[in-house]
Amino acid sequence: MISSPIDEIKNRLDIVEVIGSYIKLQKAGANYRALCPFHSEKKPSFFISPARQIWHCFGCSKGGNIFQFIMEIEGVEFGDALRILAQKAGVQLKKQPPELITERQRLDEVCELATQFFEKQLESKTGEEVKKYLLERGISEESIKKWRIGWAPEIRQSLSNFLVSNGYQKEEMEKAGLAIKSESADFFDRFRGRIMFPIFDLNSQVAGFSGRIFKSEDLAKYINTPNTLLYDKSKILYGLDKARLEIRKKDFCILVEGQIDAIAAHQAGFENAVATLGTALAPYQLRILKRYSENLFTAFDMDVAGNTATKRGIDLAQVQGFNIKVITMPEGLDPADIIFKNPKDWGKLVKEAKSILNFYFETAFSGRDPKSPEGKKEISKILLPVIKKIPNKIEQSHWIQTLSNLLGVKEEAVTDELKKVKLEFPIMEDYNSTLGPPPISRKSRKELLEERLTTLILKYPEPLINSLSDEDFNLFTPKISQILTYLKSKHPPNFGKGPAGLSDFFNYLYLKAETEAEDYNLTTQQCKEEFENCLKEIKLLGIKNKLDEISKDIKEAEKEKNFKEAEKLTHQFNDFSKLLRDLEVA
Repeated sequence: MISSPIDEIKNRLDIVEVIGSYIKLQKAGANYRALCPFHSEKKPSFFISPARQIWHCFGCSKGGNIFQFIMEIEGVEFGDALRILAQKAGVQLKKQPPELITERQRLDEVCELATQFFEKQLESKTGEEVKKYLLERGISEESIKKWRIGWAPEIRQSLSNFLVSNGYQKEEMEKAGLAIKSESADFFDRFRGRIMFPIFDLNSQVAGFSGRIFKSEDLAKYINTPNTLLYDKSKILYGLDKARLEIRKKDFCILVEGQIDAIAAHQAGFENAVATLGTALAPYQLRILKRYSENLFTAFDMDVAGNTATKRGIDLAQVQGFNIKVITMPEGLDPADIIFKNPKDWGKLVKEAKSILNFYFETAFSGRDPKSPEGKKEISKILLPVIKKIPNKIEQSHWIQTLSNLLGVKEEAVTDELKKVKLEFPIMEDYNSTLGPPPISRKSRKELLEERLTTLILKYPEPLINSLSDEDFNLFTPKISQILTYLKSKHPPNFGKGPAGLSDFFNYLYLKAETEAEDYNLTTQQCKEEFENCLKEIKLLGIKNKLDEISKDIKEAEKEKNFKEAEKLTHQFNDFSKLLRDLEVA
């Protein structure tokens, strides 16, 4: 029997490895747990079951298999998730009819073909000059191939003509950020006469480009792809697709400002380096980085007295609990300059990186007199906002004490001034708004009780499942009733003919039972008592619902002057009311 591509992908890929390439996992018995990447939380509520190949967050209620995870984490439709996982699994997908190809897939193809075009241009006469320049600068032949560096000819429509000849529309090039539409409705290439650096997403797919001017000095040194369906400068970090495993392995990430700095760092063996593409760190980027490590080494030009975009990004990382160190470089030099001259010098600077607070203190005190009233005021003006942003109160207290000692003032004075400091922008709120709170559960009281009762049975099947009478099975919703019937019969489940999604729901309940066992070590007697309480509550809800229905029927009968029916219903109402009272006191 020939399996479908979906089944083949599921068989080839392990959900733990797939999800583990995105977030940090901890072993939790037979399962794995993590902080949920889809909402803000401090206690892990995201679980993965290797046995069932599913995941579920008990905080925000999202869950499913590897396909649902990729759709959520990458923000893509099923077809795009299928392509991403097929590539990971090495599964060849059949060519789809044009009408079924998604817009995202078309733009992926446009960007990939453009990358190949730019790479090929390095073989041209001017391209050879570009390659020579790169080699002389210090970028190796291996790095040129690894990072797929290319050349955009100084011709108005060279790329456009090439893509059109391969069946793509100029409108698609514009959507990919590769072409610009003029006032006369003509299209021309965005990148011309530039060294091209493809920008990759986490799946090593080309999402956009950064073009560095080669000869002309009249134009901007760098231009990047504008925001597109594939590319968002606030969400992508250059080189993270190549660096993420090394970041996790070394447990720290080196942040640099440009592509050449990142390439140089990797070339020198520091493959845990990524670049911010000339923009400040954004909340989403920090959210991604935190999947791999909470330790950041920055190689930025830091102005502690200013309010630059770079400083605001570092402040944001500090508030989110990152441990930040600063790589201090000689004035006027960037990482690439140091690395290409002597990689060992760079290694020494990384080793000697200072904690962000030590760096701020050293810089704030440099050139200022801590003994004069003016000096004390200037220094405190720089450092108090920095201390205010420290999320850990014990660490914050340490730096308050340090500042008071160095300034020769009472700790109370520093604390009083700290209370007056107002942060210039609501960092924590900005960050949390990108994650959002977990959605409120929309499950009814009965559904929650049924799930709890079933998970108790899954933990202790023998004493509990046999205590259910045939009449009790009528109390439950069809899918719970079918699962409990299977558990009582002890036969392998056959959910293929049952309600849609029953197999997934059964796996979810098993995972819930296993994860709850990690948190609640109930004795058999305690489980039995909770089981009985759940069953009683379900019965009470059933009777109350029945009373509501009869009450409505009585009103309808009276409205229609059907007094005989109203009397009959009233007797039923009284019978159920007695049942309710008896059950409540039982």
